[in-house]
Parts: sequence; C-alpha cells; structure tokens
Amino acid sequence: MALASAPTERAFAERRERDWTELDTLVRLVQNRGAKALSADAVHRLPPLYRDACGDLSRAQAARYSAPLVDYLQSLTAQAHIVLYGAGVVKPAKSAREPSWMVAFPLAVRRHKTAMFLAAALFFVPFFLGLFLTLERPELAFRVVPESMLRPLTDAYQQGFADGRGSSDDTLMAGFYVNNNVGIALRCFALGIFGGLGSAYTLVQNGLFTGAVVGYVGSQGAGLNIFTFIVGHSTFELGAIVIAGGAGLAMGWSVIAPGQRTRTASLQHVAKDVVVIVCGAAVMLFVAALVEGFWSSSSVPTPIKIVVGSLNFVIILAYLCLAGRDHGATKEPAR
Repeated sequence: MALASAPTERAFAERRERDWTELDTLVRLVQNRGAKALSADAVHRLPPLYRDACGDLSRAQAARYSAPLVDYLQSLTAQAHIVLYGAGVVKPAKSAREPSWMVAFPLAVRRHKTAMFLAAALFFVPFFLGLFLTLERPELAFRVVPESMLRPLTDAYQQGFADGRGSSDDTLMAGFYVNNNVGIALRCFALGIFGGLGSAYTLVQNGLFTGAVVGYVGSQGAGLNIFTFIVGHSTFELGAIVIAGGAGLAMGWSVIAPGQRTRTASLQHVAKDVVVIVCGAAVMLFVAALVEGFWSSSSVPTPIKIVVGSLNFVIILAYLCLAGRDHGATKEPAR
C-alpha cells in the first residue's frame, strides 16, 4: 500500500513545495527579526499561504502520506499559526493598508499587465491595419462598416465643428456615447469567461471597425476634422475598452490555466482585481462620454484640442503606470 501511494505523495509534495518553502521563509523571518521585517507584499501573502498549508496538512493526513511529510506540515502550520495569531501576530504596516480606489485601479491593471498588453495588441494592430488599408483603398471600408453608416459620418466630419453644436444636442449625444461605449466595454469584458476568446474577438472586431471608419473619413479629405474630434476623448474611450478587454482576458486565462487551484478558486482569485478594473474602465468611459459630448464637438480651436488631447494621453498613461508604486507589489498573481 505504501508503494502504491508513494508516487502520489511525491507529486503532491513537488507541486506544493514552493509555497511551503515560501511560508517557512516568512515565518523564520518574523521569528528572527520581527513582523516589521516583512514587506507589504509578504504581509498579504502570509495568511493565504498559511491557509493553504493547513489544507495541505488535512489532505496529507486523509491520504495517509508518510509520517515525515505529515510531521513537517504539522510543524510548519503550528509555527505559522503562532506568528499570525500568537504573541508575534503580524500587523499590516501602514503601507500595506487597503489602498484607495484611485490607487487600487492602476495597481490592479499593472498586476495583469500581460493581459493588458495582449488586449492592446488585439485592438490596435487591427485598428492601424484598418486605418492604413482604407486610407489607401477606401472601398475596403465597406466590407467592415455599413455604407449607410459611413456616408453620414463622412458628411458630418467634412462640415467640421467650427460652429459647435447646440447644448441640447450635446446632452443627447453624451447620453448616447455613455450607452454605446459602456456596451462595447462590457462585451469586451463579459465574453472573456469563454476562455478569453470572446474578449479577443470583440477587441479585434472593434479595433478593425474603428480604424476603418477613421481611415475612410480621412481618405475623403476630412482627416484633420475627425482627428480633432477624437483626440480629446480617445485616451479615455479606447483606453477603457482595452482595459476592459484585458480584464476579460485575465478572467478567461484564470479558467483555462488555473494552476494549482481549481477553476472556481482561480476565478475567485482574480475576481477582486477584475471588479476594480471594470469599475475603473466604466469611470473612464463616463469621462470619455462627457468629453465627447461637450468638448470634442465644440468650436474650440483645433490647436487647443490637440494640446488638451495630448495632455490627457500623458496624464492617463502616467497614472496607470506610476500611481501607487510605493503602496505594494504589482506582480501578476500566481496561479
């Protein structure tokens, strides 16, 4: 019987050894140097590592694994328990407190940076492909965007926005943009549950669609007008769509590759970050709708719109890349 169970025990130990070693290292660090020696990341890692080790101990006992392994896990969990709940209880440092939403959002985005970079590629590669192809061959746009939509759009952009637009129209269009943009972002996110394939398809589709529209309008001599219109809000709008798509990809990947967790546990593991990311993207889309409805179509001179749009890009990029860097770790979550 012992021979039959040995390979299972060995595989179990090899799979979980890294987490046990990490927990043992943190416990010894607290025992030797005190809780203040732990980094903010270590403070957050210690409780789940302890809970997982307790679960491992229960599984080892139920499977009747060898005495040395069970004794090791009993000792490890006992010492970790003392560190967490005894006289040496770990107190989160000031920098390890729950961040405000304004900080939690960029931290969550950066924790899933691989998914975000992939989402950006899935959107912007088709976008620029559609843009350059339709600038060169405008008729290709009709294969992506209905002609009944392209013609009125082109006419509107050829007229320009020198005279602005009425306030009632601005309010109406702002409401339309909120509804339209949030719908796109929600599809980019929600369809990610299907292994990320739905998010990937939606990102590619919308990137190609948007690029074809911009390219076709530009090919009809209204390139400056459409650029002037989109430059103010595009960072918020396109950025939010990409970020929502990245959240969908992260959710899908947690289902496809759960690692050592069950698929349900893996999905729960990323759920907190995903909720923060989607809420942040929704706020960005709301801002984009306001800018698009009241600023982009206004009679403000083109140079001012371009300067403001460029500043928006720099500020949002810096916020997503730098905000909360001193608050805690932004490593991608382990599976």
